[in-house]
Amino acid sequence: MSEVALPIMSSDRLGELLALLKGADTVELKLSVPDGDQRSAVSALGMDPLDAQIRQVVFFDTPDLTLDRHGVVVRARRVQRRPGDAVVKLRPVRPEKLPASLRRSPDFGVEVDAMPGGSFVASGTMKAPVDNAHVADVLSGQRPIRKLFTKQQRDLFAAHGPEGVELDELRPLGPITIMKLKFTPGDYGRRLVAELWFYPDGGRILELSTKCPPGEALNVAAESRAFLGARGIALGGVQQTKTRTALAYFSGQLT
Repeated sequence: MSEVALPIMSSDRLGELLALLKGADTVELKLSVPDGDQRSAVSALGMDPLDAQIRQVVFFDTPDLTLDRHGVVVRARRVQRRPGDAVVKLRPVRPEKLPASLRRSPDFGVEVDAMPGGSFVASGTMKAPVDNAHVADVLSGQRPIRKLFTKQQRDLFAAHGPEGVELDELRPLGPITIMKLKFTPGDYGRRLVAELWFYPDGGRILELSTKCPPGEALNVAAESRAFLGARGIALGGVQQTKTRTALAYFSGQLT
């Protein structure tokens, strides 16, 4: 039972989580699988790599990661056989402090990301579709970065980004190739998403995740831990975040 027990939080920490859940639209429960356990996890969950979709992600920031320090993520993504997307994300956010006009936008959502060990963070994301070819044009220098983003996204960046930093002054950090697989194990009953990120230095991050409404988060977390733990998937390993790993690698290449 100790393998699947929920982490113990202080009353203050639990209160913070419950407040974030109250103001969130969705919750995403995430687990990064240690490199040495990735093959066994793929086998234990019956994942078929041939069902995966290929994606490319590129982040935009300054060489010294000014946006990251200010809690802003700017990202574009190319997707196999589907339109890509562009994102401006604020992280962390307090949902109750966001402008009502922003919360009313159909393109903006608040999501709480939670990981084993009791870590969690709320993000506010404005997402819009983008032509895959336009992302490729930006990477090749044939199109300015700002052209990937809608007026609403540019306004969000202007309101919350670092003072004096323009979108077209940012540098591409990436791209990173990703394999994404959506599947539903028969004895779990919920859809899982597996993302395998391939970093240029040979490193890999395999992340498993599932989404749920905020009101179901604690129950789904317990069920997910029980399911994964019963299949020998380590739940207590060091959790690597895909975005921060990418930013650290590519900013190091620029500097």
